This record gives sequence, C-alpha cells and structure tokens, in this order.
Amino acid sequence: MASKEHDFSVGSIPRNIISLALPMTAAQLINVLYSVVDRIYLGRLPGHLALTGLGLTLPIISIVMGFANLCGTGGAPLCSIYRGKGEEEEAERIMGNAFTLLLIFGAAVTGVFLLFRHPLLYLFGASDATYPYAEAYMTIYLLGTVFVMIGLGMNPFITSQGFGRTGMMTVGLGAVVNIVLDPVFIFALDMGVRGAALATVIAQGCSAVWVLKFLTGRKAILRLRLRNLALGAGRVKSIVALGLSGFFMNLTNSLVQVVCNATLQAYGGDLYVGVMTIINSLREVFFMPVQGLTNGAQPVTGYNYGAGRYSRVRSSIRFSVAVTVGYAAVFWAAAMLFPGLLIRVFNSEPEVVAAGIPALRIYFCLFIPMSLQMAGQGVFVSLGRSKQAVFLSLLRKAIINAPLTVVLPIWMGTTGVFTAEAISQLVGGLACSLTMYFTVYRPLGRLPDRPPENI
Repeated sequence: MASKEHDFSVGSIPRNIISLALPMTAAQLINVLYSVVDRIYLGRLPGHLALTGLGLTLPIISIVMGFANLCGTGGAPLCSIYRGKGEEEEAERIMGNAFTLLLIFGAAVTGVFLLFRHPLLYLFGASDATYPYAEAYMTIYLLGTVFVMIGLGMNPFITSQGFGRTGMMTVGLGAVVNIVLDPVFIFALDMGVRGAALATVIAQGCSAVWVLKFLTGRKAILRLRLRNLALGAGRVKSIVALGLSGFFMNLTNSLVQVVCNATLQAYGGDLYVGVMTIINSLREVFFMPVQGLTNGAQPVTGYNYGAGRYSRVRSSIRFSVAVTVGYAAVFWAAAMLFPGLLIRVFNSEPEVVAAGIPALRIYFCLFIPMSLQMAGQGVFVSLGRSKQAVFLSLLRKAIINAPLTVVLPIWMGTTGVFTAEAISQLVGGLACSLTMYFTVYRPLGRLPDRPPENI
C-alpha cells in the first residue's frame, strides 16, 4: 500500500499538487532546454538554413512524442485511478503493458520515417537548400527513437506514484548531458546539425536508463516486472483510448507545423519557415510549465476520483485552472512587450528579427484562452474521459487551425498563418473550458464524497 506521503486523498490539495507540479514544471522547463538548446546553438551558425532545416524535423519529433504520450498519458492516469481504488496489482499490469507498447511503437516509427524521410521532408516544406540539414538531423534522431519512447513515455509512471523529484531528475539528467555535449559536437568537432542530433540521442539514452533503473528498483511503489509485459486486450484498449488525447495533440501539432511550413515556404520562403521555428521554440519554452502544472495535478485529481473524494477533485480543478491562467498571463505580457528580445535568443539577423516581431505578437495574442484548453484537457485525462479529451484535441488544431492556415494566407499572406493560430487558441480554449465546466465540474458538485472508512 502507498505511504501517507503518496496518499493524495489526505492533506491540502494545493500542497499535494504543488509537491508534484513544482518538480514537474522544472522538469518540463529542462525538457524544453533538451530540444531548444539545439536550436539556440544552430542559430549561431552563419545564416539561418541550419535552424530552418532543424525546424522542418519538428513535425517528425512531434509524432514520436505523440506515440510516447499515447502510452504515458494513457497509462499513468489509469495507474493513479487504480491506486486510489487500492488495486495496485492492476496498476502494475497497466504500466507493464504501456512499456511493451512503447517498444513496439518505437520500432515501427523508426522504420517508417527512415524509409520515407526524403519525400516527407519535402512535403513538410523543405527546399533544396534546407533539405541536407533536415535529413542529417532527422536520420540520427530517429536512431534514438526507442530512448525517447522509454524516457518520455515511462516518466509519467514515476510522477503518478508521487515521486515528482525523481521524475524531474529523469529530464534533468538528459538535459545536462545534452547541454554539455552540444557545443562539443556542433562546434569543437565541427559536426553541425549531426552533432546536435547525436548529443540529443545520447542524452535521451541516459534518461531512459534512469527511468528503467527506478521503476525496477525497490523505491518504486509500482514496479516494472517481466510478468506484466504480456499485452492484455482490455488494458491496451484502455491505455490507447485515454492516451489518444495526448497523441492527437502531438499529431495535430505535427499536422499544423507541416501546413504552416508548407504555406510559409510558398508565401515567404525559407526566412519565414525559420521564423516559425523560433516561434515554435518559444511556445515550447513557455508552454511546458503549463503542461508541468497539468501533469502535476493529474495524479492528485485521478487518485481522489478513484477514491470517491469528489469535493477534493473539484478543489484540484479550481486550483490548477487558476494557476494555469495566471502563469499564461505573465507569458502573454512578456511576448507582447519584449518580442525582439525573445527572438534574438535564437537568431539576431536583422531580417529574421524584423519578420519575427509582428509574427510573434499575432501568434501569442490570445495565449491566455489557450491555457484554459490545457487545464481542461488535463481534467478530462485525469478522470479517464477519453472521448471529450480526444475531440477537443482535434477541434483546435485539425478542425480550426489547419484549414485557416491554408485559407487566410490567400488574402493575408504570411500574416494569415499566424492569425490562424490566434483564432484557434480563442475558440479551442473557450470550447474546452466550458465543456469541462458543464460536464465535469458542476456534476461532481452534486455527488457526495465516499466515506473515508470505505476508501
């Protein structure tokens, strides 16, 4: 049984969430450095072609992360719910099945993308000038896909047990290795984009080893055991159904990145594809703390839901939404007031800065409503409500953003690409938050808490 330290049905809800969210937020920020540091270093190379080439691989990276999230964000909340019910054996079986799925998906993704990398990169907006950079980075990165799947996909199972600091160390270890190796490989060994990719793969391998060491060790409440690796149809269905939200979020992010890059290439050329790479990097930097808070709240929300403590579930929802919106407001102010400063972190060429400032302001002008979508989706996933989570993931990106990205530039040029994102943030955020309020928050207020002695 879990110790009181990891029993989320007692104690202050904000304290329980913060105890997980702070290390998870730190981990998410470190995780951003994991990938963004490559772009910062490559942005210092002469010209912007290396940075643009790396940006063309982001859809591939999003898809890889999507498959990791399919298993991680699908299995970990289920583990929290079953822990809340006191069914730890079933929670371990879910974790074992998620690990097997990660290995299968990792091998499949590696093979498919390596085989079709040439047509895919040109489809994603590559030109003859940027393709060599994109192909070099993508090939090496894909060879480490299994490391990404294990490190990213299994880390939520550490956090869901209440070991937030250990989860943070998973990401921290990889980030430190990556940051140290990047300048050595990129500049000292003159490997360029290949060096950036190799540093990332080695770092991800270190994170994967750390995760496996903890989950097979004695400190873990739920352990990864060989007997639980055999797939069960019912468990796989439950994991995939709940994980589809995170998967479609990454998949639709990839779709929008592809559409954006292709559209910007047509209307603005390599320069604007490079600008979008910088904006996507900034989005990751400031979006990840929101995800860290959401991930920190999920184990608390799911555990109390499984334990029948519905008043505590509502408290968790109120706290996570309030903090998420507050944080988003701070970032919004920074993006509106200091766009040039933010862009120069990655590239200081005058033409890049001049094109990037108005684009960045438009892209992030409605970031606060967007934070409501992240908070709302986190609630749906925490409670195992996969259908709502999946639909709202598709709504913002696939149904609203992608079509507008194609249509608006007909009249607005490159500005239309960034305007499409702002519109989708407003509509998607309001739709998700209102749906969560009327289908989850209010109905839970009418349910009595299960007495403690029956938990």
